[in-house]
Amino acid sequence: MAELARINIYDQIDSNRRKTFFFILGFVLFIVLLGWIIGLALNEPYLFPAIAFLIAAVSAVTSYYYSDKMVLGLSGAKEIKKQDDPDLYNLVDNLCIGAGLPQPKIFIINDSAPNAFATGRDPQHAVVAVTTGLLDKLNKRELSGVIAHELTHVGNYDIRLMTIVAILAGTVVLMSDLFLRWTWFGGRGRSRSDSRGGGQAQLILFIVAVALAVLSPLVAQVIKLAISRKREFLADAGGAMITRDPEGLALALEKLTADKEPLEVANKATAHMYIINPLKEYEGTSRGWFAGMFMTHPPIEERLAKLRAM
Repeated sequence: MAELARINIYDQIDSNRRKTFFFILGFVLFIVLLGWIIGLALNEPYLFPAIAFLIAAVSAVTSYYYSDKMVLGLSGAKEIKKQDDPDLYNLVDNLCIGAGLPQPKIFIINDSAPNAFATGRDPQHAVVAVTTGLLDKLNKRELSGVIAHELTHVGNYDIRLMTIVAILAGTVVLMSDLFLRWTWFGGRGRSRSDSRGGGQAQLILFIVAVALAVLSPLVAQVIKLAISRKREFLADAGGAMITRDPEGLALALEKLTADKEPLEVANKATAHMYIINPLKEYEGTSRGWFAGMFMTHPPIEERLAKLRAM
């Protein structure tokens, strides 16, 4: 049975990695298609996408080096040393040894709502942040499951991945907004005159570009959230593999979900980073597939089922 459980865990990890790869590939192709169509519609097939990607590149560099500091600042997290909480430090250290990871910095959020997140661009610059409520309300077994989940995010470079995904989504929004403003304030007249010269095909292309510009931000957000949910499943499986105790994490998730206190320092920009939605929005399976596309986290029932099937 133990061997079957291990196989099940590895199967889930491989499955989620493949799905994430195809989501990212689809995201990049979608951006290329959007930039190409908008460029053709404005008779600027290279200039327009180049401007959008230049701005995105500046955002990428800023996010890569400073996003962790911004998130920790927004969360009101404070770094602690080993002497401040030796038990927590030893717990994290032991899990890091099992995961083959360097010891991350540990931050505490002074909030009675139980939750946790990891940040940092790579394992050498990683941070694990937990709330005081998490330390007070979970036992050692449950806390080990939560920390192992967050260390899996670190080991899988999920923070870097989600930073890239956020930049891709921002690029889509930027390109769409620039195009709509361009056509409204100056480029529209040129595009229409070009369409008269180019015939009906050019006019159709322009209409398609406008439709894509309007719908693309929504599509980008759906893809971003889908990738985030897959990484949560992957972190659940990885955390269970580190502790060899899927039930410990399952019990922790049940306890965190049952606690209805929202995390005061959380907001919609950072909600996807936490192990459960800190805003305490209900994410049950009964909301339907359409509402499910806009969830930051997978439905808790699905996470528990996968953990208890391991």
